[in-house]
Amino acid sequence: MNPLYNWLPLAGQNLACTWAGWRRHRTRFTPFFFETLHAWEQTVNGPLERLHELQRDRLRRLVTRARAQVPFYRELAPFSDLPAPEDAIRETLAGIPPVDKAAYRERNADFLARDAAGAQLIRVNTSGTTGSALPIWLTPERIAEGYAAVWRQRRGFGVQIEDPQMTFAGQMIVPLSQRRPPFWRQNWYGRQTLFSVYHMSPANLAAYVDAIHRTEARYVQGYPSALHLVGRALLDAGRPLPPGRISAVFTSSESLLAFQREAIEKGFGAPARDHYAATEQVVSMTACALNRLHVDMEFCLVEVEIEEESDEWVRGPLLVTGLGNDAAPLFRYRIGDVGTRSRTPCPCGRPGDNFLEIDGRIEDYVVTPDGRMVGRLDHVFKSQYDVAEAQIVQDTKEAITVFVTPRASYSAASQKKLLSEIRARLGDDIRIDVRLTDAIPREPNGKFRAVKSRFGRTGP
Repeated sequence: MNPLYNWLPLAGQNLACTWAGWRRHRTRFTPFFFETLHAWEQTVNGPLERLHELQRDRLRRLVTRARAQVPFYRELAPFSDLPAPEDAIRETLAGIPPVDKAAYRERNADFLARDAAGAQLIRVNTSGTTGSALPIWLTPERIAEGYAAVWRQRRGFGVQIEDPQMTFAGQMIVPLSQRRPPFWRQNWYGRQTLFSVYHMSPANLAAYVDAIHRTEARYVQGYPSALHLVGRALLDAGRPLPPGRISAVFTSSESLLAFQREAIEKGFGAPARDHYAATEQVVSMTACALNRLHVDMEFCLVEVEIEEESDEWVRGPLLVTGLGNDAAPLFRYRIGDVGTRSRTPCPCGRPGDNFLEIDGRIEDYVVTPDGRMVGRLDHVFKSQYDVAEAQIVQDTKEAITVFVTPRASYSAASQKKLLSEIRARLGDDIRIDVRLTDAIPREPNGKFRAVKSRFGRTGP
């Protein structure tokens, strides 16, 4: 958070949020976005053969470009000349070795196209789920395609861009030192009420419930962990929103667990619909009315490295291939999540691959001494390039331990920056112990948990 923002009066902070919302609206909702959204709304329901043709044409173009312009991929074989689109895609991908995050990290510059125009590139960082953020280069068009996939889903549930909304995400829009409501700010231009996810103590949640009932909104979006806390508070207070007042609750950025969905849907009186994506802009899946995640086929290709299977499904790590990032394409990228793909079409009627679940990010909350429950702390590591991996462990309410696997460049300044980011979200009352380690152990199922807490455990 900008220190100057903290000193602004409430009206000034609302104006700052409105200004940011106006700028974001201008960059997101471009003519290219609307053209893409319109085109993809025509193709979403097939025919499946046409979708495979679109994937083949986009993949062929990207492979040809990568061979000519991207140093990492200069040895790629030419695109398959098999006549059937599915066969050509399958043969082409089979000839490309998968890329994991370690390889991308070590040779990051080799993934950038030599003719990429620097002034037009947008550099972002992955969220640092495992404590190791990655720099990503994107074109404005690729970002617009990501929003087109999101808004195709939302419009399918009757929500429009101009509709008012409530947001529960990671924006630090309320000073952490603030002890009394309002724990939310206004983006008047976007008709958006932004709720802080860093002030959700049991004592404060009553104010959230009051504000939600006062706020006119057509839909809600945010992190499942935060929405679950609020949904639970609405139910505990005996004040769930009446069914139909909200059209839908759209979740993203974390795994949406079954018990979270139940509390969210009952509390907000609306269906919860998930979206699976990544900062790398290489994958997008959107949930249908039956809560199956459908691959947005115009946007990406998704393969499963099969580890388990039955007559109904296959399960394993995902290999994802984005179909539109000219700046730094990624083919068969090991995103780090495990998916269960159905062997049969979805009963909703939408064609193409559909997934029963994605076993992605699952984290606990950190509980602060004043009772706040803070989730999604991987933002702490978003720009910590001197950190190879990190994990936050909480065994008492008074302290956390941050285990850090350092890179060679890690220094006292690196640790000071890390502590500053944690303090910005958890405050000064909690003790923070940093311990350097050669490796951070995985769970018995092989997964990495960025946050482990005895007091804020994720579970029913």
